[in-house]
Amino acid sequence: MSRPERMRRVDEAMKQVLSEAIPTLKDPRVGFVTVTAVETSRDLDHAKVWISVFGSDKQRASTLAALESATGFLQARVNRELKLRRTPHLEFVYDRSVEQGVRMTHLIDELAPAAGDDDGAE
Repeated sequence: MSRPERMRRVDEAMKQVLSEAIPTLKDPRVGFVTVTAVETSRDLDHAKVWISVFGSDKQRASTLAALESATGFLQARVNRELKLRRTPHLEFVYDRSVEQGVRMTHLIDELAPAAGDDDGAE
């Protein structure tokens, strides 16, 4: 069953606010982060925030720890900008889809013949 239009709008609005707020964090542990998706519960009690982090596993772990530390600040920012009935508790989750997409692209590139390797041309 698809999400109701209102919840999709809330998810997109939260994604926008968090995408703008995370780069302003002063914590040096925060790496290059992209908010890939947000899914908010119907009662606005909880929101899963999927992120991708450019860098190593260590950078990903430190970024997730920094975001967990900044949860209160980020929730306050969401509350201030969106004025929701309730401010959802944020849970940050690493989104592996970007990493898997890059891996698949590399595999395809390895298997595809080079652009100049035409069998009919001499």
